[in-house]
Amino acid sequence: MARSITVVPVVVVFAVLLIASPHVADAITCGQVTSSISQCLSYAKTGTGMPPSGCCSGVKSLNSLAKTSADRQTACKCLKTIAGSVRGLKPAAISGIPGKCGVRVPFPISTSTDCSK
Repeated sequence: MARSITVVPVVVVFAVLLIASPHVADAITCGQVTSSISQCLSYAKTGTGMPPSGCCSGVKSLNSLAKTSADRQTACKCLKTIAGSVRGLKPAAISGIPGKCGVRVPFPISTSTDCSK
């Protein structure tokens, strides 16, 4: 009888972990954001022609990863950090990438965007 009583809490804890873990796994990370847009940096510095196909694939991937408001806020903050750390980026080129890649985003792409909204 004592053995079955100690097994129940272990089973309950395991069940809670299984239920909670997908929520943790779904959170977007700055690493994912950086990886997704890494092929856009050369275009963001020149703004000439079209963004490379790898850039557009990354933007589409990032857009599909960032479905929740929290994920979009995280992605926004990461993008602003990246933009602040890379010299020579052209704001007009950056803001045009989603449209040129056929991706609609619900907020302006700008270093002045308020990520909390």
